[in-house]
Amino acid sequence: MLGIKQEALAFELGDDWNQKKISLLEQKETVESDILAQVAKILKVPAEAIENFDEENAINIISNTASFDNCQQPAFFNNQPTFNPLDKMVELYERMLQQQKEMIEKLERLIEKN
Repeated sequence: MLGIKQEALAFELGDDWNQKKISLLEQKETVESDILAQVAKILKVPAEAIENFDEENAINIISNTASFDNCQQPAFFNNQPTFNPLDKMVELYERMLQQQKEMIEKLERLIEKN
């Protein structure tokens, strides 16, 4: 899943390891904690991540994760908001009318005082 070959992992684990031994290790239901810690260190992941690994969830996460490897643009990056300029003009006009009404009211109050 991380793209590391069995031979490379065997090389990193030391002289006692080979590709066949790594293959057998992958098929085991349980792995000794010291070997698990070594493998986790080499893969640069926490040992708990390997212990709690669920292949079905991992595949689901990978299939739902955005990737540019296949030259497709993920849907959530396709953000093209649409602003209707006419709506913005109407909003501006309404604000200007409101300001004008307020100004007229202020002037009327000033006239009444005098």
